[in-house]
This record gives sequence, structure tokens and C-alpha cells, in this order.
Amino acid sequence: MTAQTSEKIRLVRIAHVYYAHTDFDAAQQFLLDFGLVVAERQDDKVFYRGYGPDPFVYCAIKGSSVGFQGAAFMVESMDDLMRASTTLPGATKIQPLRAPGGGYIVTFTDPVDGFLFHLVFGQAMAEPSDGLPELDYNFPQTKNREVNKTQRFTAGPAMVHKLGHFGCCVTDFAKTFSFYTTHFNFKPSDVLHDGLGHDHTAFLHLDRGMEKVDHHTFFIFEGPKFHIHHASFEVHDFDTQALGHQWLKEKGYDVVWGVGRHVLGSQIFDYWWDTSRNMVEHYADGDLVDETTPVGRDVAGPDSLHIWGPPLPPTFMI
Repeated sequence: MTAQTSEKIRLVRIAHVYYAHTDFDAAQQFLLDFGLVVAERQDDKVFYRGYGPDPFVYCAIKGSSVGFQGAAFMVESMDDLMRASTTLPGATKIQPLRAPGGGYIVTFTDPVDGFLFHLVFGQAMAEPSDGLPELDYNFPQTKNREVNKTQRFTAGPAMVHKLGHFGCCVTDFAKTFSFYTTHFNFKPSDVLHDGLGHDHTAFLHLDRGMEKVDHHTFFIFEGPKFHIHHASFEVHDFDTQALGHQWLKEKGYDVVWGVGRHVLGSQIFDYWWDTSRNMVEHYADGDLVDETTPVGRDVAGPDSLHIWGPPLPPTFMI
């Protein structure tokens, strides 16, 4: 399971995702309750941002059917975008990105399962909003808050900071892994196998040298039929996440799984169904890696996914 050493298209970070919805009004309300903010409205699209510097992190499309329409990653240079447009399967020409922040976009087709994958360059970053305060916690033997300094919260959505990762079920793990690690600077943080020599799951980060990056920004696992598994959005901290969980529950939305703590990546997770039955996640407190991080390798099992939280739903990885 090795990647070729030919020149790769250099990705900087994940930028945004696209989803189509038939009940557009219900989808828009869910996204607001999920903690996203409207950045711009167009005829058949609404672009949402978080409070970070990304001009948008989610595009909702009014469609005749529901479903995932691809994730976008920022590339390092216009040369990377040009290389993508001439070397990747089914790639479009470089086109203007008619969305908040502008810039340019190339879309190609995944060669194994045929889903759309987008690459962008030249977006103008937005002015980030003020973030939430980093709280001081009192521990049994270390008291970090001053006398009379209280922790007080307000009910509401868990405001999203950024898009963190997305994942999908692929029909041929080896071919998919080879394609993305050959053509891009994706590198595995952790790989799971069946104990008999067959790798079937990988959590991939962006190899940015000594730059600290998220444990994974893309993950794949093998199954009989391709489908998007979920898109995941970072929130400020555990309190924010728990408040968001309570908000979504009180609004009557359907929880998938959470709140709990993952093992690989360490994130505190909270998964929900949107109104089109797409799975989306709030996460907090994820691991960071760099080029010195060794690749983890383990046998998949019931303890691979979480260390605490509700029982794993039997259909979660189907």
C-alpha cells in the first residue's frame, strides 16, 4: 500500500461540500439549527459559512433529488489547478467559482465510484467572526478559574467553525487509496484491516510537512455499494457541542449517534440526520498530526470507533 513519488497535486485544506435537497425550506432550517450562517443566496443555491475565515463551507442546492454533490479542497497554486484539469479523470477546464470568495474551480470524477470531487484556488478569505472564549476548567487538584468567575452558557445551535472532513464507502478500497495517495498529498494517519492482510479503512490527512494538520480530512472504507457516509464540522468545545445536541434534539431532529469520544482521531462526536437523510457531524477536540506521525495500523473491531458514548448503531458503517 504505497503511493508513487511522481509530482502530486498539493492540497492545502478542505474547503466546502455540496448537497442537493428536494425540500429546500426544511433543509435550510436544519442548517441554521445545525449552527451554519447564510453567506449568500443565489437562484437555486444557498451558501453557508462558519465563524472561521472560509467564505463558505456548505452549499445547499435545490434539486429534483437529494444527495451529495462532492467536496472541494483548496490547492496550493494555479499550477496545481491546471495540472488537475489536464491529468485527472473527467476533469473540467478551469472555470470561475461563482460563489462567495470567488476564485477558480476544477471538477473531476472519482475513477472508481464516479462521485464528484472539486478543487479550488484563489478564493478570497472572509473576515472571521469573534470566536467563543477558551474556558478555564477547575480540576480536583488544579483550580484554573478565579474566585467568582463563573461558567454561564446560552441555549442555541452549536456554531460551526469550519468543515473538518468527509468520508465515504467505496467499492474498491485498494484502487481508491492508490488513486488519492498517488495524485494528491493525502497520507494515512490510521489504517484498519481484517486481520487477514486486507486493508479496508483509512483515515487520511494532508501531508503538509511539519505543519500541524487534522488527523483526517478524508476517510474511506470498503463496502458493497458506494455512498457518502458523512460530512463533519468542527465546533468550539464540548460544552458547545452538548448545547448543540440539546438544541437539535429539542427541535425534533433525528440523532444518529452521540455524544461520544472516538478512538482514532480522538474527536468528541455527535452525528445527526439532516432533513434529507444525509448524515452530518459536529466534532470537537480532534488530534493533530505532521510528517513525523507514524501510520497507525490495527485490526478493525468493536472498540475501533469509540471509547465512550451510546452503543454503536448497527447500521452506522453500512
